[in-house]
Amino acid sequence: MSASSTARRIAATVLAAGAVVCTVALPASADTRDRDPRVEISDVQADSPGRDNGSNRSLNAEWVEITNNARRAVDLDGWTLRDDDGNRYRFDHFRLAGRATVRVHTGIGRDTRTDLYQDRHDYVWGNHSDKAILRDDRGRTVDIESWGRHHRN
Repeated sequence: MSASSTARRIAATVLAAGAVVCTVALPASADTRDRDPRVEISDVQADSPGRDNGSNRSLNAEWVEITNNARRAVDLDGWTLRDDDGNRYRFDHFRLAGRATVRVHTGIGRDTRTDLYQDRHDYVWGNHSDKAILRDDRGRTVDIESWGRHHRN
């Protein structure tokens, strides 16, 4: 076997191995992108400013923000937002626009595309410790935000 034919075989082997490595690496990077949250709990204000006096104003100063990071709208109909004590808010006929955020308030109010109201007369979120759990319409956990003793490192 000549040196040039050996060199061609080595080069072909190296190129083939490189193609296999690239092919294997592509799905892994695609999987990573798919794991990026499309919809997430982006912010929580569990302790409304001032005294917790039970007024509707104070209740509505307690909220959780949900953000859609994707370009396309997401239908949240049937999704739920829960706390660690089992209090549950169910999204009903709500579509979150792409690259948009909705704030879910505890108290009573009129729903808009940027603000939703749980219509509760009592506080939901623990000031010092709690967990907000967002689940889709199939019950799968989409995101969790926790604080205080519930905080995950």
